[in-house]
Amino acid sequence: MTKPLVTILDDEPAIRTMLADALEDAGFRTIGFGRAREFEAALKHQTPDVCLVDLSLPDTDGLTVVHKLALEKGAIVIIISGRAKVQDKVTGLELGADDYIIKPFDPAEVVARIRARLRSSKAEPQSSNSAIFNGWVAHFDSYLLVDAQGVETPFSHAEGEVLRLFLNSPKRLISRSQMQQSLGGAAGESFDRAMDVRISRLRTKLREDPKNPQLIKTIYGAGYIFLGDVSWT
Repeated sequence: MTKPLVTILDDEPAIRTMLADALEDAGFRTIGFGRAREFEAALKHQTPDVCLVDLSLPDTDGLTVVHKLALEKGAIVIIISGRAKVQDKVTGLELGADDYIIKPFDPAEVVARIRARLRSSKAEPQSSNSAIFNGWVAHFDSYLLVDAQGVETPFSHAEGEVLRLFLNSPKRLISRSQMQQSLGGAAGESFDRAMDVRISRLRTKLREDPKNPQLIKTIYGAGYIFLGDVSWT
């Protein structure tokens, strides 16, 4: 079995080395980059399983990198940053990051968070990577939504986690606490806002009326219900 590949984008060589040593000791493959340009060039040739991204980079804002990764690559994206303000964390999660770790950190925590994210992404039945519902097909191997006319709309890994959760439990109430337990991350304002953004984006991609969505219904004070008829292929 091929070891999972983790890319590390951080301009501090000592941090890249520390993370690489911890991850390789834990059974991962790693590649490190000090600049976003080198990182993005490498991604044209391979897609990692997990991307660790610092926000303070010498050639671009790390948030821009996070957003592109979430939209284009389908990899698990974890921010590692010295920015400790709640708003920075919320913004990172809203732009598509799956997790946010504040510097300074224990490398063992990073390894544990990565393993948890990989377990979460593999916890659902992998024999069924496409779901059909209400005129749509969701392809979780290619991160694409396809409508009845064949028009393709990409979704991020983070959006895919939420969508798969709904499609695996159609017509059942899913509470915020259940979402937090299933998707990981610390409960609180940043998690709630990140979920609101991901669900809003899914509704937009599914062309839902924001004032009266028919598929993903909000049950105020309780959670959400997905009302579609779902079959897995």
